[in-house]
Amino acid sequence: MVAARFKVLADPTRLRLLHALESGEKNVTQLVTATGGLQANISKHLALLANAGMVGRRKEGLNVFYSIADETIFRLCALMCSQLQKEFDQKAAHFS
Repeated sequence: MVAARFKVLADPTRLRLLHALESGEKNVTQLVTATGGLQANISKHLALLANAGMVGRRKEGLNVFYSIADETIFRLCALMCSQLQKEFDQKAAHFS
């Protein structure tokens, strides 16, 4: 289960989608604009995120709106980004 969750997070487009949704609910058109992706590709990634329980969706008329279903995903990303920043800083110090 852990490996499956990390596999979902292993794609840059899905990370961009999660980042775009961090500020609140958005429809597919807004997410296409926010990420610069193509609608079919964004929809595919949103379906994977929804199936993994990371995002929720609701339908309103012809629009489907997506939102973060699992806020813990941002803590996980913050931990990883913090560690990567430390590693980057250490490597950069060697070049100084």
